Amino acid sequence: MRIKTAVQHQLTARPWWMQLLLAFCIFMTFVYLPWDVLIKPLQKDQEVWFGVLFTGWFAKLGGLLHWLVYGAATYGYLKMKSWMHPWSLIYLLQVAFGMFVWSLIQERDGVPAEGFFVASLFLLLAHFSWRERGRFIG
Repeated sequence: MRIKTAVQHQLTARPWWMQLLLAFCIFMTFVYLPWDVLIKPLQKDQEVWFGVLFTGWFAKLGGLLHWLVYGAATYGYLKMKSWMHPWSLIYLLQVAFGMFVWSLIQERDGVPAEGFFVASLFLLLAHFSWRERGRFIG
């Protein structure tokens, strides 16, 4: 009965979009980043921070940092920790900024409309997160 209650609590502790963020953080922490850091060949490794692409050893180091960030985010969202709220906002705004910068500096044909679109989605998530700041109490 305790497990059922704990699962029910986890399914109702946050809105659906935050559940998706938690699921994404879990995936990144336990599936993608272990593969990216430990298995992916160095020559193929790429990481993007603030819209800037890093390769090689700098990408591996960035992957380690991403692993720490997503691990902390997984814990913060899972437990709805009070420290998670400002850091989730900062990270979501950083991703929005990075997507915007990425769309401007990548050499492609056409306009950077998709970068603006993706950046606006992360700005919307940041807005939703700001509205839900009262949920982060742990």
